[in-house]
Amino acid sequence: MNRIVKSFFVLFLVAQVTFAQQSDIVNKIVAEGNDNSQLENLAHQLMDVIGPRLVGTPQMKAANDWAVNTYKSWGIEAKNEAWGKWRGWERGISHIDMVSPRVVSLHGTQLAWSPPTPKNGTMAETITLPTVKDAQAFASWLPNVKGKFVLVSMPQPTGRPDYNWQEFATDESFAKMKKQREELTEQWSKNLENMGQGRDLNKVLEKAGAVGIVQSYWSKGFGANKIFSANTDKIPVVDLSLEDYGLLYRLTEKGDKPVIKVMTQSKDLGVVPTFNTIATIPGKELPNEYIVLSAHFDSWDGGTGATDNGTGTLTMMEAARILKKVYPNPKRTIIIGHWGSEEQGLNGSRAFVEDHPEVIDGLQASFNQDNGTGRVVDISGQGFLNAYDYIGRWLEAVPSDITKHIETTFPGTPGGGGSDYASFVAVGAPAFSLSSLNWSYGTYTWHTNLDTYDKIVFDDVRNNAILTAILAYKASEDPQKTSRVKSVLPLDKRTGEQMTWPEPRSPNRNGGQN
Repeated sequence: MNRIVKSFFVLFLVAQVTFAQQSDIVNKIVAEGNDNSQLENLAHQLMDVIGPRLVGTPQMKAANDWAVNTYKSWGIEAKNEAWGKWRGWERGISHIDMVSPRVVSLHGTQLAWSPPTPKNGTMAETITLPTVKDAQAFASWLPNVKGKFVLVSMPQPTGRPDYNWQEFATDESFAKMKKQREELTEQWSKNLENMGQGRDLNKVLEKAGAVGIVQSYWSKGFGANKIFSANTDKIPVVDLSLEDYGLLYRLTEKGDKPVIKVMTQSKDLGVVPTFNTIATIPGKELPNEYIVLSAHFDSWDGGTGATDNGTGTLTMMEAARILKKVYPNPKRTIIIGHWGSEEQGLNGSRAFVEDHPEVIDGLQASFNQDNGTGRVVDISGQGFLNAYDYIGRWLEAVPSDITKHIETTFPGTPGGGGSDYASFVAVGAPAFSLSSLNWSYGTYTWHTNLDTYDKIVFDDVRNNAILTAILAYKASEDPQKTSRVKSVLPLDKRTGEQMTWPEPRSPNRNGGQN
């Protein structure tokens, strides 16, 4: 055997051995994820025991500490890393009852950072906003709110989602309803414009002597309301279900003078520190090159943040657990980032990007998962010209029962701010969103009162954890460093102008103050 043939044969054997070893690791990842899944227990601890994770709340800090302790129990280094400060607040008991003209316990809750009522609650009549021709007319009416709860949301003409109408209504009836709703919405918007009011309406009503604000931010699904934040200083803001808000509104408009009693027991905790939870599996050969697995840890607090972003959090924690067990000595360092205050503007991840230039410089790839409980079905190259080369290589190792559901778009266009991967993309670092199947996310769980444990589809989350672990493993082992060459971006279909790469933005490190 001549020297050239012998050398080729040796290289062939080495390649075969390496392929077999890598296939063995992938098989172990799949087996561990399927046969020894910890997802249900992690979900119980995070959603049922700790609950929602609004930035600045004790529950958010409890989640940070729980994650650190959980990682340490798996033999993974972890810490809470301070990135800023926020208004501290803790939700208390909410009771909202109509006491006249009949007694009804109403379905609702106070909004985040809402001031509390006095200890024994506040009882008062309700009043609706007037129809006015201009701001002067509104100013003349304004004293009427003194001592009353003000109903500030448009009453919905139906509590049935459109898909329900499409299934059961006649075409004529459905069209009639939609026309009525469109006209009512247009009239409502025009009236607010006539009032000269916008985002500061609640503050104006508070200053005029209202004792509380009542709203209903319907999410266009049965029983689903968006629950965001209050913007008052002293009076509570509560959100009621569409059904109960409609009841109050009709009674008020018909002159039946409903009286409600609201008791909210929230606590203002002053300014508190905020954290990202960072776990690390050190690399053995290239410790200064990194794979980052990430999901935002915070949530709104109308539900328990199960699909936004409890499931993303579970995916990354379970992927890390699997990797530590079957691939404990990665070639490159694997970081798991649980970001704080994504909901207020990607603040935790933007702070990490600013505070850790060494990770950005050495980043091999980052994978982020955020948009709900479904199986990953889409991966975009985020505008990186050669993303297909390396993501394609890594996906080849993933079992076909996972990849058959995934569509890829290369090179794609860079995300401008939808979730935390955008914080990395903005500085030119290769970060990718593991985008998942909808499961009616936008209507039923995204920022709603229904975002709870029962909406988790564990088969899909298990799929995502296995996918993430394999991608992290392949990215770690890849002999090549990933390319950061940016593609020439296409024309914006909306403006007709050429798209530009998103600019990095600094986080709000001292937020939540009115």
